[in-house]
Amino acid sequence: MGKPAIGFIGLGLMGAAMVDRLLDQGYALTIMANRSRPNIDAAVARGAAEVGTAREVAEASDIVMLCMDTSASVEMRMRGADGVIAGLRKDAVVIDFGTSLPGSTRILGAEAVAAGGHYLDAPLGRTPAHAKDGLLNIMAAGDKAVFDRVEPVLKDLGENVFHLGVLGSGHTIKLLNNFFGMTVANAMAEAFAVADVAGIDRKSVYDVMSAGPLHSGMMDFVKAYGVDNDPNKLEFAIKNAAKDVGYYAMMTKDAGVDSIMSKGPLEALTLACDAGQGDEMVSQMVDFFAARFKT
Repeated sequence: MGKPAIGFIGLGLMGAAMVDRLLDQGYALTIMANRSRPNIDAAVARGAAEVGTAREVAEASDIVMLCMDTSASVEMRMRGADGVIAGLRKDAVVIDFGTSLPGSTRILGAEAVAAGGHYLDAPLGRTPAHAKDGLLNIMAAGDKAVFDRVEPVLKDLGENVFHLGVLGSGHTIKLLNNFFGMTVANAMAEAFAVADVAGIDRKSVYDVMSAGPLHSGMMDFVKAYGVDNDPNKLEFAIKNAAKDVGYYAMMTKDAGVDSIMSKGPLEALTLACDAGQGDEMVSQMVDFFAARFKT
């Protein structure tokens, strides 16, 4: 059998890298502009077909992939006369690769099934650089038979492809993952800033902490900026981190519990966005804390 026709909506940093990978693997792609043109133009130059609406993307596709910033954006592209659901082929599969609210995911999944299609959540781990080489971590969830059908495509995009259970489980685990990661990142950033206040060299702090059980990839990402002045080891913006930790807090509230640990990183990330740092990378939270402690 030939490769399935792929539709892709959301060619930001991650989405554009995934589209490049799919084109490298010989998939026929249909795309649409979401916010900006450069990545669209680059994909079209490589052979992707551009259409004007999400409905047209769905009409041309066996698998519709979304890599959007928020649940609201996914809902907007899925619903309405020009939405994915309106153009969904029978038995087509929609895959949400973004970090979305599990409750929203389950509702959209039911709407897709009612329209004759299927829905998987499959949030991503790792970076756009990994995406270009097909080395993502993919946390998929939803009907197992549907997952099995699209697993070969997912394996062209990811090195580690998990099936995690019922629809929404992938987004739940991704929010747990990002909550934990952003808590560590903010703790490391604050530790560097407090070292400044105490007159201790940041590299000395890193050398000691990384020699023990606290050492982690996230610590290294923050050190890359805090010590080495390279913010791009982790290509994840502060505004996206704030969104994800906020979604985690919403998820816990919906589950009837009050998260304690998310409050600190969420406050810091939100204040950094309010101070104009939203488009900076998470490792640059070091600057946020350093500036705050000087006042």
